[in-house]
Amino acid sequence: MTFPSNCKYTEDHEWVRVESGNIAYVGITDYAQSELGELVYIEVETVGKSVAAHAVFGTVEAVKTTSDLFMPIAGKVLEFNPGLDDSKGGNPALINEDPYGEGWIVKIEIANPADLNSLMDAAAYQAHVA
Repeated sequence: MTFPSNCKYTEDHEWVRVESGNIAYVGITDYAQSELGELVYIEVETVGKSVAAHAVFGTVEAVKTTSDLFMPIAGKVLEFNPGLDDSKGGNPALINEDPYGEGWIVKIEIANPADLNSLMDAAAYQAHVA
């Protein structure tokens, strides 16, 4: 299991990685995808909307279960990863294969960068799931 140090983490097993300025990527952790199993469908209907921290921004469906996706910090959803969108030929299992890379779920504009300080770093998250 991997815990990239360039990400911040939530207790709900989402990660956020700031790319530049106030633009960031959000996904689920390696731990979360391993617990869910093979992902077969991802739904995000919040593109273009501002989503509060801890609010649901989408769902992931695995073979045996469906789980809500919670926004780690407040922000506006700019994009849903087209590589995951099976209606556009994408593959939801990219999350299983590369949760911190090609398996990112949404690109956001961060409302308040200081909110990142409320999230766990890699070491704290690793201890959280241990």
